[in-house]
Amino acid sequence: MSDAIDPRWAWKRYEPSGKSPWDLQKVGHLYRRGAFGANWTEMEAALKAGPDATIDKLLKGNPDQEALDQQTRQIAKSIGNANSGNQARAWWLYRMLYSRHPLREKMALFWHNHFATSDAKVNNAGYMLAQYELMYQHALGSFATLLQEMSKDPAMMVWLDTNQSKKGMPNENYARELMELFSLGIGNYGEKDIREAARAFTGWELQQRKAAFNPKQHDDGTKAVLGQQGNWQGSDIVRICLEQKSAPYFIAGKLFRFLVSETIPATQELLQPLAVEFQSRGYDFGWLVETILRSNLFFSSQAYRARVKSPVEFTIGIVRGLEGRIGTTALAQSLEELGQNLFYPPSVKGWDGGAAWLNGQTLLFRQNLALALTSTEDNRFGRRTDPAELVKKYNLKSDEEAVDLFLKLFLDGDVSAESRSKLLQYYVSSQKQAFPIYWTKEDSGAHRVRSLCYLVLTLPEFQLN
Repeated sequence: MSDAIDPRWAWKRYEPSGKSPWDLQKVGHLYRRGAFGANWTEMEAALKAGPDATIDKLLKGNPDQEALDQQTRQIAKSIGNANSGNQARAWWLYRMLYSRHPLREKMALFWHNHFATSDAKVNNAGYMLAQYELMYQHALGSFATLLQEMSKDPAMMVWLDTNQSKKGMPNENYARELMELFSLGIGNYGEKDIREAARAFTGWELQQRKAAFNPKQHDDGTKAVLGQQGNWQGSDIVRICLEQKSAPYFIAGKLFRFLVSETIPATQELLQPLAVEFQSRGYDFGWLVETILRSNLFFSSQAYRARVKSPVEFTIGIVRGLEGRIGTTALAQSLEELGQNLFYPPSVKGWDGGAAWLNGQTLLFRQNLALALTSTEDNRFGRRTDPAELVKKYNLKSDEEAVDLFLKLFLDGDVSAESRSKLLQYYVSSQKQAFPIYWTKEDSGAHRVRSLCYLVLTLPEFQLN
């Protein structure tokens, strides 16, 4: 229970010890939460490097990320010109798969769910990609800056109707969500605060696809918001929200659920050391992420496998683990079936997450996708994520080595002895199965490996992050 967790211990820097060693479980945990999973080479390197150096690498990213950024920005312009939402979501998945700074990409995904904006209403892929760029730019930077910029973001202006808010006819949508979902949380403002704040956001328009302030359409009268009175504009409302005591707790709590646990209550007492320092540092979100990733609580048994994988985490984790090189258009369609359609969140509240990701239908779709990615028989993916190639690459000879590779790669080797025994028994017995007569010995051997990998990916533990 959270009341048994000492906040001073929780956010103190994790140091490996005999009781809590730096091992494969912690490596896998770090890469699942702070990235989209890892391949075996990365996991082995992290084991040798230790927690400090591994987290440093995640925070800094690889210098050659800039080359990917430049390449994908050019593609984004073409997608925006074509106004293709389908291409936009495939584009983002491509970045997730091949990013050299996966932590930053993961935090952009966090912000996408926080500022949940859907192209179903915006209907402008260029605006959506520009909003992504804004979130990526500030993904590990200042939340205060990001919130100010988001208030003038064209996609957000269309999504929450700021561009229709004029003097005498203020639209309350953005003011309400700014307080309820983006900064303060329910119970920390009143309806009068929303009405007054809405007046402050009047006058913003879209001109030549950019936000522009029209003073003639702005209500320049005195407004009283959250106990402060003045001739406020939108930027003042954002500042006032960030000055409230509840703001840093609200953001720290959302990040806690994203990085640490969906089951441990994010109480005010537990979050206080984070929230107070976060606000005093001017909402340095990079500091907040780093502090959590380096903490005792993050690496504790309470946090291990304490989140359900989102469809993105489930899918990208498989492809990255198998070191696949695939296109992402079909992958984007599969994610929609699993319940997470990028750039199309279900509402302004985003995806509920947690247990809501799993039901009978989505579990079946997850198993089908795992089979499609590992069988090499699905025309959408072919042999570009072939588990048999991985066994060859790492020169594994025995049945035990093959079983252990996939258990370590996808489950940190943390399964019951019974599960491992059953997998090994299946793998050994499959050697004697009858395969099509036109198959070579190499074909049948590869098929065994692919079936083994698929079975690992269908274990209940693989649904947890």
